[in-house]
Amino acid sequence: MPQLRLIAVLAILALSGCGGSSAASTRHVVASFYPLEFAAKEVGDGSVSVTNLTPPGAEPHDIELTARDVGRIREADVVLYLDSGFQPAVEDAVRGAQGTTVDLLKGIRLREPPDEETRADPHVWLDPVLYAGVVRRIGGALDDRDQASALAARLLRLDREYRRGLSSCTRREIVTSHAAFGYLAARYGLEQVPIAGVSPEAEPTPRKLEAAVRRVQESGATTVFFETLVSPRVAETVARETGARTAVLDPIEGLTKDEAARGEDYFTIMRRNLAALRSALGCR
Repeated sequence: MPQLRLIAVLAILALSGCGGSSAASTRHVVASFYPLEFAAKEVGDGSVSVTNLTPPGAEPHDIELTARDVGRIREADVVLYLDSGFQPAVEDAVRGAQGTTVDLLKGIRLREPPDEETRADPHVWLDPVLYAGVVRRIGGALDDRDQASALAARLLRLDREYRRGLSSCTRREIVTSHAAFGYLAARYGLEQVPIAGVSPEAEPTPRKLEAAVRRVQESGATTVFFETLVSPRVAETVARETGARTAVLDPIEGLTKDEAARGEDYFTIMRRNLAALRSALGCR
């Protein structure tokens, strides 16, 4: 009997040891906003725990971090962020991180800022080819290059969908409420006409507003695009002045609560963006 009890105790210890090892093997990743969270979850494929610092429905540019958020950054195994002034609070907190920090804009040639701004354009994830490069870097940080390659392949297929879908269009100008779509426009031979600059919360100057109205009238654009996480008021003003309609073009900086509840993701929204662009540009 004593021998049987000893065997039972050893078996329990072995099992608890296995469980502890499994828990310890889960890597804790902090992503600063949705596109990085999405890529980390896809690449990690269940082997990582991912925390998004920007909750659904929140605009990520100017989030304020709680003490708990700062603690998560400090204790994470990997922190994924953009070092471009996109999220200043995150960039400040990253300096105290103990784990691996990955600036996912490093090595990418960024677009110059528009007039009156000093900050380069960070919206590289709206170009599927550039986003595929970001995904591969995340794969390197998470030691899972195979999963990263699989996601990158899906993004390159999406790129081909965009190339086909936007190859033959009546118009090439896209009028947007803020300058988030420069990389997408450059990739597919479009011209972005932004009403405001890189920051969506920035109010356009009267001169910018007048210039946008004039450009819409000159180009014959039929649509002024606004986005889901900020007020459509400025886009509606330009549309009213020009007789254009408004429609959504989503910069995918975050999901709304409804989108998250429906299980939407980067790919479903990018395909919805493609449909919106084809309609606005008169594509065949």
